[in-house]
Amino acid sequence: MWVNYNAEFGTGASYTGTSYSTDVGATFKEIQPPPFATAHGFNAGDPIVVFNSKLGKFFAGDLVGSCGGQGVGLWTSKNGKNWTVGACAHNGSFDDRESMWADNEPTSGTYGRMFVSWNDFTTSCGAGGCLFVTYSDDGVTWSTPKQLNTGTFFRNVQITGSPRGAKLIGKNSIASMDEGGGGNATRQNLMFRSTDGGKTWTQVTMGPRFNPVGDQSCNFYQVNPIIRHMGWGEPAIGPNGVVHYVYSGAGTNGDHGDIFYQRSTDNGKTWSKAIKLNTDKDAPNKTQWMPSLSATSDGNVTASWYDRRKATSACTNVGDPGCNYERVGRQSKTNGASWLTAITISTKVLTQPAQDDQFVVSCYAGDYDYNTALNAADAGNATGSAYITWTDGRTTISGVPVQNVDFATTPEP
Repeated sequence: MWVNYNAEFGTGASYTGTSYSTDVGATFKEIQPPPFATAHGFNAGDPIVVFNSKLGKFFAGDLVGSCGGQGVGLWTSKNGKNWTVGACAHNGSFDDRESMWADNEPTSGTYGRMFVSWNDFTTSCGAGGCLFVTYSDDGVTWSTPKQLNTGTFFRNVQITGSPRGAKLIGKNSIASMDEGGGGNATRQNLMFRSTDGGKTWTQVTMGPRFNPVGDQSCNFYQVNPIIRHMGWGEPAIGPNGVVHYVYSGAGTNGDHGDIFYQRSTDNGKTWSKAIKLNTDKDAPNKTQWMPSLSATSDGNVTASWYDRRKATSACTNVGDPGCNYERVGRQSKTNGASWLTAITISTKVLTQPAQDDQFVVSCYAGDYDYNTALNAADAGNATGSAYITWTDGRTTISGVPVQNVDFATTPEP
Protein backbone atom coordinates (compact mmCIF):
# COMPACT_ATOMS: atom_id res chain seq x y z
CA MET A 1 0.00 0.00 0.00
CA TRP A 2 1.13 3.50 -0.68
CA VAL A 3 -0.05 6.94 0.56
CA ASN A 4 0.84 10.35 -0.89
CA TYR A 5 0.06 13.40 1.25
CA ASN A 6 0.83 17.06 1.80
CA ALA A 7 3.69 17.63 4.27
CA GLU A 8 6.11 20.51 4.46
CA PHE A 9 9.71 19.58 3.64
CA GLY A 10 12.48 22.13 4.12
CA THR A 11 10.86 25.26 5.66
CA GLY A 12 8.29 25.87 2.99
CA ALA A 13 10.38 24.67 0.03
CA SER A 14 8.15 21.70 -0.83
CA TYR A 15 4.87 20.19 0.35
CA THR A 16 5.24 16.46 -0.13
CA GLY A 17 5.19 13.36 2.04
CA THR A 18 5.09 9.64 1.19
CA SER A 19 4.64 6.42 3.18
CA TYR A 20 4.23 2.77 2.23
CA SER A 21 3.12 -0.46 3.88
CA THR A 22 4.18 -4.02 3.11
CA ASP A 23 1.84 -5.67 5.65
CA VAL A 24 -1.61 -4.63 4.38
CA GLY A 25 -1.61 -1.39 6.37
CA ALA A 26 -0.63 -2.77 9.79
CA THR A 27 2.45 -0.52 9.76
CA PHE A 28 3.74 2.22 7.48
CA LYS A 29 7.22 3.51 6.73
CA GLU A 30 7.72 7.16 5.77
CA ILE A 31 10.25 7.61 2.97
CA GLN A 32 12.95 10.09 3.95
CA PRO A 33 14.00 12.24 2.31
CA PRO A 34 10.68 12.61 0.45
CA PRO A 35 11.19 11.24 -3.08
CA PHE A 36 9.07 13.97 -4.67
CA ALA A 37 10.96 16.90 -3.15
CA THR A 38 13.48 16.88 -5.99
CA ALA A 39 13.77 16.33 -9.76
CA HIS A 40 10.61 18.23 -10.73
CA GLY A 41 11.59 21.52 -9.13
CA PHE A 42 9.37 23.14 -6.53
CA ASN A 43 6.63 20.85 -5.19
CA ALA A 44 3.38 22.62 -4.27
CA GLY A 45 1.56 19.50 -3.06
CA ASP A 46 -1.97 18.42 -4.07
CA PRO A 47 -1.09 14.70 -3.99
CA ILE A 48 -2.26 11.97 -6.38
CA VAL A 49 -1.33 8.28 -6.56
CA VAL A 50 -2.55 5.19 -8.46
CA PHE A 51 -1.29 1.69 -9.20
CA ASN A 52 -1.46 0.63 -12.84
CA SER A 53 -1.84 -3.16 -12.91
CA LYS A 54 -1.24 -3.43 -16.67
CA LEU A 55 2.06 -1.57 -16.49
CA GLY A 56 2.98 -2.98 -13.06
CA LYS A 57 3.84 0.47 -11.70
CA PHE A 58 2.79 3.06 -9.17
CA PHE A 59 2.25 6.54 -10.58
CA ALA A 60 2.22 9.47 -8.15
CA GLY A 61 2.38 13.19 -8.57
CA ASP A 62 1.95 16.74 -7.33
CA LEU A 63 1.86 20.29 -8.62
CA VAL A 64 5.46 21.03 -9.58
CA GLY A 65 7.67 23.76 -10.97
CA SER A 66 9.30 21.89 -13.85
CA CYS A 67 6.00 21.27 -15.65
CA GLY A 68 5.37 24.80 -16.85
CA GLY A 69 5.70 26.58 -13.51
CA GLN A 70 2.82 24.88 -11.68
CA GLY A 71 1.78 21.86 -13.69
CA VAL A 72 1.13 18.21 -12.92
CA GLY A 73 4.37 16.24 -12.57
CA LEU A 74 4.64 12.47 -12.07
CA TRP A 75 7.02 9.92 -10.58
CA THR A 76 6.96 6.14 -11.11
CA SER A 77 7.88 3.11 -9.03
CA LYS A 78 7.69 -0.67 -9.43
CA ASN A 79 7.79 -1.36 -5.67
CA GLY A 80 6.50 1.82 -3.99
CA LYS A 81 9.85 2.30 -2.26
CA ASN A 82 12.22 3.51 -4.98
CA TRP A 83 10.94 6.26 -7.26
CA THR A 84 12.03 7.66 -10.62
CA VAL A 85 11.06 11.05 -11.98
CA GLY A 86 8.44 10.70 -14.71
CA ALA A 87 6.55 12.75 -17.27
CA CYS A 88 4.50 15.90 -16.99
CA ALA A 89 0.84 14.93 -17.27
CA HIS A 90 0.25 18.62 -18.01
CA ASN A 91 2.52 21.61 -18.46
CA GLY A 92 0.72 24.53 -16.84
CA SER A 93 1.64 27.75 -15.07
CA PHE A 94 -1.31 27.68 -12.65
CA ASP A 95 -2.87 24.23 -12.38
CA ASP A 96 -4.72 23.32 -9.18
CA ARG A 97 -6.46 20.48 -7.35
CA GLU A 98 -5.66 17.64 -9.74
CA SER A 99 -7.01 14.10 -9.35
CA MET A 100 -6.08 10.77 -10.97
CA TRP A 101 -7.56 7.34 -11.73
CA ALA A 102 -6.30 4.18 -13.50
CA ASP A 103 -8.37 1.57 -15.35
CA ASN A 104 -7.26 -1.75 -13.82
CA GLU A 105 -9.97 -4.00 -15.28
CA PRO A 106 -8.31 -6.50 -17.68
CA THR A 107 -11.48 -6.96 -19.77
CA SER A 108 -11.89 -3.22 -20.33
CA GLY A 109 -11.27 -1.75 -23.73
CA THR A 110 -9.16 0.91 -22.00
CA TYR A 111 -7.25 -1.39 -19.65
CA GLY A 112 -4.21 0.43 -18.28
CA ARG A 113 -5.42 3.90 -19.29
CA MET A 114 -4.81 6.62 -16.70
CA PHE A 115 -6.74 9.87 -16.37
CA VAL A 116 -5.92 13.20 -14.71
CA SER A 117 -8.41 16.04 -14.18
CA TRP A 118 -7.62 19.53 -12.84
CA ASN A 119 -8.47 23.23 -12.88
CA ASP A 120 -6.29 25.42 -15.10
CA PHE A 121 -6.37 28.98 -13.77
CA THR A 122 -4.68 30.37 -16.86
CA THR A 123 -8.01 29.86 -18.64
CA SER A 124 -10.93 31.89 -17.35
CA CYS A 125 -14.24 30.31 -16.41
CA GLY A 126 -16.04 32.91 -14.35
CA ALA A 127 -14.16 33.53 -11.10
CA GLY A 128 -11.74 30.63 -11.55
CA GLY A 129 -9.97 28.24 -13.86
CA CYS A 130 -11.67 25.93 -16.34
CA LEU A 131 -11.94 22.18 -15.79
CA PHE A 132 -9.68 19.94 -17.93
CA VAL A 133 -8.96 16.23 -18.35
CA THR A 134 -6.21 14.24 -20.10
CA TYR A 135 -5.38 10.54 -20.39
CA SER A 136 -2.44 8.26 -21.15
CA ASP A 137 -1.96 4.58 -21.92
CA ASP A 138 1.70 4.50 -20.94
CA GLY A 139 2.17 7.35 -18.43
CA VAL A 140 4.65 9.06 -20.74
CA THR A 141 2.55 10.49 -23.57
CA TRP A 142 -0.60 12.32 -22.51
CA SER A 143 -3.53 13.32 -24.70
CA THR A 144 -4.24 16.92 -25.64
CA PRO A 145 -6.06 18.39 -22.60
CA LYS A 146 -9.81 18.54 -23.10
CA GLN A 147 -11.65 21.55 -21.66
CA LEU A 148 -14.95 20.50 -20.09
CA ASN A 149 -16.63 23.81 -19.26
CA THR A 150 -16.84 27.50 -20.14
CA GLY A 151 -18.35 30.55 -18.50
CA THR A 152 -18.82 29.37 -14.90
CA PHE A 153 -16.13 28.14 -12.53
CA PHE A 154 -16.58 24.46 -11.67
CA ARG A 155 -14.13 23.11 -9.08
CA ASN A 156 -12.45 19.80 -9.90
CA VAL A 157 -13.35 17.34 -7.13
CA GLN A 158 -12.29 13.83 -8.18
CA ILE A 159 -12.12 11.59 -11.23
CA THR A 160 -13.05 7.91 -10.98
CA GLY A 161 -14.08 4.93 -13.09
CA SER A 162 -15.40 1.39 -13.03
CA PRO A 163 -13.72 -0.79 -10.37
CA ARG A 164 -11.60 -3.83 -11.11
CA GLY A 165 -13.94 -6.79 -11.58
CA ALA A 166 -16.97 -4.74 -12.67
CA LYS A 167 -16.28 -5.40 -16.35
CA LEU A 168 -17.71 -2.10 -17.53
CA ILE A 169 -15.83 -0.78 -20.54
CA GLY A 170 -14.77 2.86 -20.69
CA LYS A 171 -17.03 4.28 -17.95
CA ASN A 172 -15.62 7.37 -16.22
CA SER A 173 -16.97 10.17 -14.03
CA ILE A 174 -15.53 13.49 -12.88
CA ALA A 175 -17.25 15.02 -9.86
CA SER A 176 -17.29 18.81 -9.87
CA MET A 177 -18.88 21.64 -7.93
CA ASP A 178 -20.29 25.04 -8.81
CA GLU A 179 -19.33 26.96 -5.67
CA GLY A 180 -21.47 29.98 -6.47
CA GLY A 181 -18.56 32.35 -6.00
CA GLY A 182 -17.26 30.80 -2.78
CA GLY A 183 -17.68 31.79 0.85
CA ASN A 184 -21.12 30.90 2.18
CA ALA A 185 -22.81 31.00 -1.25
CA THR A 186 -24.96 28.04 -2.21
CA ARG A 187 -23.34 25.10 -4.02
CA GLN A 188 -24.39 22.73 -6.78
CA ASN A 189 -23.00 19.26 -7.53
CA LEU A 190 -22.16 18.35 -11.13
CA MET A 191 -20.92 15.17 -12.77
CA PHE A 192 -19.09 14.90 -16.08
CA ARG A 193 -19.53 11.41 -17.55
CA SER A 194 -17.74 9.56 -20.33
CA THR A 195 -18.63 6.20 -21.85
CA ASP A 196 -15.90 6.08 -24.51
CA GLY A 197 -12.72 5.99 -22.46
CA GLY A 198 -12.42 9.73 -21.91
CA LYS A 199 -12.72 10.92 -25.52
CA THR A 200 -16.03 12.76 -25.00
CA TRP A 201 -17.73 14.02 -21.85
CA THR A 202 -21.29 15.04 -20.93
CA GLN A 203 -22.22 17.40 -18.08
CA VAL A 204 -25.01 16.35 -15.68
CA THR A 205 -26.55 18.49 -12.92
CA MET A 206 -27.05 16.21 -9.92
CA GLY A 207 -29.64 18.16 -7.94
CA PRO A 208 -30.67 21.56 -6.56
CA ARG A 209 -28.33 24.07 -4.96
CA PHE A 210 -27.63 23.61 -1.26
CA ASN A 211 -26.18 25.59 1.64
CA PRO A 212 -22.51 24.99 2.46
CA VAL A 213 -20.98 23.17 5.38
CA GLY A 214 -18.81 25.28 7.68
CA ASP A 215 -18.63 28.18 10.07
CA GLN A 216 -16.73 31.13 8.57
CA SER A 217 -14.49 32.28 5.73
CA CYS A 218 -10.79 31.38 5.61
CA ASN A 219 -9.38 31.47 2.08
CA PHE A 220 -12.35 29.27 1.12
CA TYR A 221 -14.83 28.39 3.85
CA GLN A 222 -13.85 26.59 7.03
CA VAL A 223 -15.09 24.18 9.65
CA ASN A 224 -13.76 25.76 12.83
CA PRO A 225 -11.08 26.05 13.88
CA ILE A 226 -8.70 25.15 11.00
CA ILE A 227 -10.19 22.91 8.31
CA ARG A 228 -11.09 24.52 4.99
CA HIS A 229 -13.97 22.82 3.25
CA MET A 230 -16.26 23.82 0.40
CA GLY A 231 -18.46 20.72 0.63
CA TRP A 232 -16.46 18.66 -1.87
CA GLY A 233 -17.09 14.94 -1.71
CA GLU A 234 -16.00 11.85 -3.58
CA PRO A 235 -17.50 9.73 -6.38
CA ALA A 236 -17.22 5.97 -6.86
CA ILE A 237 -18.56 3.51 -9.42
CA GLY A 238 -19.95 0.08 -8.52
CA PRO A 239 -21.30 -2.79 -10.63
CA ASN A 240 -24.32 -2.64 -12.97
CA GLY A 241 -23.89 1.00 -13.98
CA VAL A 242 -24.35 2.38 -10.45
CA VAL A 243 -22.46 5.61 -9.67
CA HIS A 244 -22.19 6.88 -6.08
CA TYR A 245 -21.49 10.34 -4.67
CA VAL A 246 -21.08 11.54 -1.09
CA TYR A 247 -20.69 15.19 -0.05
CA SER A 248 -21.38 17.55 2.85
CA GLY A 249 -23.72 20.50 3.29
CA ALA A 250 -25.39 22.50 6.00
CA GLY A 251 -27.86 20.74 8.27
CA THR A 252 -30.90 22.17 10.03
CA ASN A 253 -31.59 23.53 13.53
CA GLY A 254 -28.22 25.29 13.67
CA ASP A 255 -26.24 22.22 12.56
CA HIS A 256 -23.40 23.47 10.33
CA GLY A 257 -22.64 20.19 8.57
CA ASP A 258 -24.23 16.87 7.53
CA ILE A 259 -23.19 14.09 5.14
CA PHE A 260 -25.35 13.45 2.07
CA TYR A 261 -25.42 10.64 -0.48
CA GLN A 262 -26.75 10.41 -4.03
CA ARG A 263 -26.94 7.43 -6.36
CA SER A 264 -27.33 6.92 -10.11
CA THR A 265 -28.41 3.58 -11.58
CA ASP A 266 -27.87 4.54 -15.23
CA ASN A 267 -24.15 5.36 -15.40
CA GLY A 268 -24.62 8.89 -14.11
CA LYS A 269 -27.39 10.12 -16.44
CA THR A 270 -29.92 10.71 -13.66
CA TRP A 271 -29.52 10.96 -9.90
CA SER A 272 -31.57 10.12 -6.83
CA LYS A 273 -32.60 12.69 -4.27
CA ALA A 274 -29.90 13.19 -1.63
CA ILE A 275 -30.29 11.31 1.67
CA LYS A 276 -28.50 12.10 4.95
CA LEU A 277 -25.99 9.42 5.99
CA ASN A 278 -25.07 10.59 9.49
CA THR A 279 -27.73 9.39 11.90
CA ASP A 280 -27.42 11.86 14.79
CA LYS A 281 -30.12 14.48 15.32
CA ASP A 282 -29.33 17.91 13.84
CA ALA A 283 -28.20 20.33 16.53
CA PRO A 284 -25.60 23.09 17.03
CA ASN A 285 -21.97 21.89 17.34
CA LYS A 286 -22.74 18.42 15.87
CA THR A 287 -20.85 19.02 12.63
CA GLN A 288 -20.02 16.29 10.12
CA TRP A 289 -17.79 17.15 7.16
CA MET A 290 -15.29 16.11 4.46
CA PRO A 291 -16.55 12.66 3.45
CA SER A 292 -14.78 10.03 1.35
CA LEU A 293 -16.25 7.09 -0.53
CA SER A 294 -15.19 3.77 -2.06
CA ALA A 295 -17.05 1.04 -3.95
CA THR A 296 -16.17 -2.47 -5.11
CA SER A 297 -17.34 -4.74 -7.90
CA ASP A 298 -19.01 -6.87 -5.19
CA GLY A 299 -21.55 -4.08 -4.59
CA ASN A 300 -20.03 -2.97 -1.29
CA VAL A 301 -19.84 0.77 -0.56
CA THR A 302 -18.06 2.49 2.34
CA ALA A 303 -18.48 6.17 3.22
CA SER A 304 -16.49 7.86 5.99
CA TRP A 305 -16.21 11.39 7.38
CA TYR A 306 -15.06 13.64 10.24
CA ASP A 307 -17.71 13.65 12.98
CA ARG A 308 -18.43 15.78 16.09
CA ARG A 309 -21.61 13.94 17.07
CA LYS A 310 -20.28 13.63 20.65
CA ALA A 311 -19.52 17.34 21.07
CA THR A 312 -21.18 18.99 24.07
CA SER A 313 -19.85 22.52 23.48
CA ALA A 314 -18.91 24.87 20.67
CA CYS A 315 -15.65 24.75 18.72
CA THR A 316 -13.91 28.10 18.26
CA ASN A 317 -10.21 27.56 18.96
CA VAL A 318 -7.83 24.60 19.02
CA GLY A 319 -8.03 23.17 22.53
CA ASP A 320 -11.79 23.63 22.90
CA PRO A 321 -13.31 20.23 23.85
CA GLY A 322 -16.02 20.79 21.24
CA CYS A 323 -13.38 20.75 18.50
CA ASN A 324 -12.45 17.10 18.98
CA TYR A 325 -13.81 14.59 16.48
CA GLU A 326 -13.95 10.97 15.30
CA ARG A 327 -13.72 9.26 11.92
CA VAL A 328 -17.15 7.70 11.42
CA GLY A 329 -18.66 5.78 8.52
CA ARG A 330 -21.56 3.82 7.10
CA GLN A 331 -21.51 0.90 4.68
CA SER A 332 -23.81 -0.62 2.11
CA LYS A 333 -23.81 -4.21 0.87
CA THR A 334 -26.54 -3.48 -1.71
CA ASN A 335 -24.63 -1.16 -4.06
CA GLY A 336 -26.01 1.89 -2.25
CA ALA A 337 -29.69 0.87 -2.24
CA SER A 338 -29.68 0.61 1.59
CA TRP A 339 -27.21 1.43 4.36
CA LEU A 340 -26.13 -0.30 7.56
CA THR A 341 -25.77 1.37 10.96
CA ALA A 342 -22.93 3.81 11.61
CA ILE A 343 -19.49 2.52 12.63
CA THR A 344 -16.61 4.33 14.35
CA ILE A 345 -13.43 3.92 12.30
CA SER A 346 -10.99 5.85 14.50
CA THR A 347 -10.27 4.08 17.79
CA LYS A 348 -11.12 7.04 20.01
CA VAL A 349 -12.26 10.66 20.05
CA LEU A 350 -9.40 12.56 18.40
CA THR A 351 -7.77 15.77 19.55
CA GLN A 352 -8.22 18.61 17.08
CA PRO A 353 -4.72 19.26 15.67
CA ALA A 354 -3.23 22.72 15.41
CA GLN A 355 -1.97 24.52 12.30
CA ASP A 356 0.98 26.61 13.46
CA ASP A 357 3.09 26.32 10.30
CA GLN A 358 3.94 29.85 9.16
CA PHE A 359 4.37 28.70 5.55
CA VAL A 360 0.84 27.22 5.27
CA VAL A 361 -2.55 28.96 5.25
CA SER A 362 -4.01 28.80 8.75
CA CYS A 363 -7.06 26.72 7.80
CA TYR A 364 -5.42 24.08 5.58
CA ALA A 365 -5.95 20.55 6.86
CA GLY A 366 -7.31 17.31 5.56
CA ASP A 367 -8.99 18.07 2.23
CA TYR A 368 -7.27 15.30 0.24
CA ASP A 369 -8.74 12.35 2.14
CA TYR A 370 -9.72 9.78 -0.48
CA ASN A 371 -10.82 6.23 0.32
CA THR A 372 -10.16 3.22 -1.87
CA ALA A 373 -11.27 -0.42 -1.72
CA LEU A 374 -10.66 -3.93 -3.07
CA ASN A 375 -13.27 -6.60 -3.73
CA ALA A 376 -13.08 -9.97 -1.96
CA ALA A 377 -10.97 -11.66 -4.63
CA ASP A 378 -8.36 -8.91 -4.81
CA ALA A 379 -8.29 -8.26 -1.05
CA GLY A 380 -7.81 -11.95 -0.36
CA ASN A 381 -10.59 -12.24 2.19
CA ALA A 382 -14.27 -13.14 2.35
CA THR A 383 -15.82 -9.69 1.90
CA GLY A 384 -13.25 -7.22 0.58
CA SER A 385 -11.74 -4.24 2.39
CA ALA A 386 -12.01 -0.45 2.41
CA TYR A 387 -8.82 1.53 3.06
CA ILE A 388 -9.35 4.86 4.82
CA THR A 389 -7.01 7.75 5.68
CA TRP A 390 -7.69 10.90 7.67
CA THR A 391 -5.99 13.81 9.48
CA ASP A 392 -5.42 12.88 13.13
CA GLY A 393 -4.32 15.04 16.07
CA ARG A 394 -3.55 12.54 18.82
CA THR A 395 0.25 12.96 18.44
CA THR A 396 1.84 15.95 20.18
CA ILE A 397 5.21 17.66 19.69
CA SER A 398 6.31 19.96 22.53
CA GLY A 399 2.76 19.78 23.84
CA VAL A 400 1.17 20.85 20.53
CA PRO A 401 -1.20 18.40 18.78
CA VAL A 402 0.10 18.06 15.23
CA GLN A 403 -1.46 16.90 11.99
CA ASN A 404 -0.68 13.27 11.23
CA VAL A 405 -2.07 11.00 8.51
CA ASP A 406 -3.80 8.00 10.08
CA PHE A 407 -5.07 4.85 8.36
CA ALA A 408 -7.51 2.01 8.94
CA THR A 409 -8.44 -1.12 7.04
CA THR A 410 -12.20 -1.59 7.34
CA PRO A 411 -13.81 -4.91 6.35
CA GLU A 412 -16.60 -4.59 3.82
CA PRO A 413 -20.00 -5.88 4.96
